[in-house]
Amino acid sequence: MHHFRGFFRKKFGFVGFLPYFCIKNIIPNFMPVKILSVDDEMDLELLLTQYFRRQIRKGEYEFKFAHNGLEALTMLLKEKDFDIILSDINMPEMDGLTLLTKINEMQNPALKCIMVSAYGDMGNIRQAMNNGAFDFATKPIDLDDLSVTIEKAIEQIHYIKTMQQEHTQLESIKGDLAVAREIQQAILPRIFPPFPENAHQLDIAASMNAAKDVGGDFYDFFRIDDDHIGFVIADVSGKGVPAAIFMAVSRTLIRATGIRGVQPSECMTYSNSLLAKESVNSMFVTVFYGIYNIQTGEVTYTNAGHNPPYLRKANGSIEELPMSKDIVAGAIEDFNYSEEKLQLEHGDMLLLFTDGVTEATDLEYNEYGNGRLKELLKQHPQADCQEVIDLVKAEVKAFAGEAEQSDDITLLALMRK
Repeated sequence: MHHFRGFFRKKFGFVGFLPYFCIKNIIPNFMPVKILSVDDEMDLELLLTQYFRRQIRKGEYEFKFAHNGLEALTMLLKEKDFDIILSDINMPEMDGLTLLTKINEMQNPALKCIMVSAYGDMGNIRQAMNNGAFDFATKPIDLDDLSVTIEKAIEQIHYIKTMQQEHTQLESIKGDLAVAREIQQAILPRIFPPFPENAHQLDIAASMNAAKDVGGDFYDFFRIDDDHIGFVIADVSGKGVPAAIFMAVSRTLIRATGIRGVQPSECMTYSNSLLAKESVNSMFVTVFYGIYNIQTGEVTYTNAGHNPPYLRKANGSIEELPMSKDIVAGAIEDFNYSEEKLQLEHGDMLLLFTDGVTEATDLEYNEYGNGRLKELLKQHPQADCQEVIDLVKAEVKAFAGEAEQSDDITLLALMRK
């Protein structure tokens, strides 16, 4: 049982002897180690079954026997679950070295080959080791030494199978994340212009690029009534799957509340209360939620701890909206949010963004910053919403260069035509 002691010491930190029934309890699907002995000498079968009788009786080892390489290869093709091949090198019909070559072609790293040959046959033994054999034994076989060799092989097999299982799990997770990314992208509005019946009055464009498979940023816009459009941009604390789940909950809650036509302050007060009650690991979300009046150009908005948007006036000047006086959503229950008003004149554009834009860094950790964003808006006073978003994304990407994207990059632009 030394191989089980070694394996469980490495895997679980157990010290001391682990009885077989304990191992079966720890690993419910525990299976015996299947060993295929390949040798044209019939007495070896009796020696092995006699020496390893206790392991065979307890169900730890299971031996099968073949008398040449061709017979062994046939058995390997029928039964895919052999763990160890104990093969003589010199055999009729197909020798052990040829069999080893065929086994290598199966590309099963968890299948270990122990080669056996005469004591003086070092040339063939060396060739077998060079061709990928796990170990070797010489005739007459020292069964005590062979037992240790088999235990070492079993440790390697357990390690490889564990790695294979973890790799399979990782591949499954990657597949799930890819699906989650598609779902997340699908719930964000992607058809532009989103309100074609008002395309002569209003221009809207938006984009979200997640830093990981799924992101914590989101944007949204929805019709409240004939004259009012709700729009929102948000950034959830944290990254990855937890942020993505919190993002989906936040978006759904804000949209479901806002679409009823309540004022932005009331929408955020209600949404914050529910989010704070359900928040796990102190997660929160920064939100800018506004209601745009299509006829008058008035924007009524609440800024819950989000980056102040930029206003590009029709004359090309750039203004930054005031810093938020309200806290992030999901942090404290029963907080009453305030709201502000903004007038968009014809040709004015409001650009909303998350800090993934301004805090994007290059390889030397220099930030893109608000100054570069403001200057870019100045340089393109006539660009429409989609053009502005494309320009910002391209410049941030060029600025970052080879640096890895560390945060989600999300933008939303709204312009009164």
